[in-house]
Amino acid sequence: MRPSLHAARNVAKAWLVLGGLVALLTALGWWLGGFGLASLFFVVACLMAGTLFWYGPRIVLASLGARELLLAEAPLLHSALEGLALRAGVGRPRLFLLADGHPHALAVGRGVNASAIGVTQGLVTMATPAELEGVLAHELAHIRHRDVVIQTPVVVLSGALVDVSRIGGFLERALLFVLGPVAASLVNVTLSPKRELAADARAAEICGSPHPLADALIRLEQASELVSFKASPVTEPLYTIDPFENEGIARLFSTHPPVATRVALLRDRDPEWREKLRAA
Repeated sequence: MRPSLHAARNVAKAWLVLGGLVALLTALGWWLGGFGLASLFFVVACLMAGTLFWYGPRIVLASLGARELLLAEAPLLHSALEGLALRAGVGRPRLFLLADGHPHALAVGRGVNASAIGVTQGLVTMATPAELEGVLAHELAHIRHRDVVIQTPVVVLSGALVDVSRIGGFLERALLFVLGPVAASLVNVTLSPKRELAADARAAEICGSPHPLADALIRLEQASELVSFKASPVTEPLYTIDPFENEGIARLFSTHPPVATRVALLRDRDPEWREKLRAA
């Protein structure tokens, strides 16, 4: 799929999700109390949709305990991000740090000029400079393709549905049994695993080589087996790889292709890499 068409589809899906939320709550208000309550529900739903779109990135980053990483704290990382963003054709995203030993990164935002990338302390510590650039390029590709436009509100909305089930007291299990699959369906219907493969391909173009990202994916997967990761499973679509063990409710929200598949496709972009490796 052409990148421009991919981006247009993501924007359209975002409007469908937000519009669907407004329509659903308005219909619920009509069913419960006629025109008067429907009007109230419509106003509330519009405010909710606006909040999801405008403040979704802040909600996600705040929920993960992220703080903005100042230029003086990491000048080389900021410089690398600025250069990669220029090559990717997007405005330089704000850079956030997550105080987490697990190596991963994520991107959120409203568009190519209103976005943010979060990296963990574990990623900054474990990854080589080339691997870190590969991961940043992958997240910039998600911004370029407008994946963040649909990912961000969907993750926030799905997270809200799961959180509602947790305040149900003795009904918690029943609510989770109902709302968990609803939230998972929203994620899986709107977020295709193909978006990760497209972002991988674009990241290879941004870096000028597929190997920085391929090496980074291998390192992230290996590190995931050694370092525990604790977060809501609904945030899975945001990360470079799936950091959750594919068990329980986390399995419902998995939207990433296997790392081995992604690495193989990246390596295939340079058919002579094995010979180059032997020669080195």
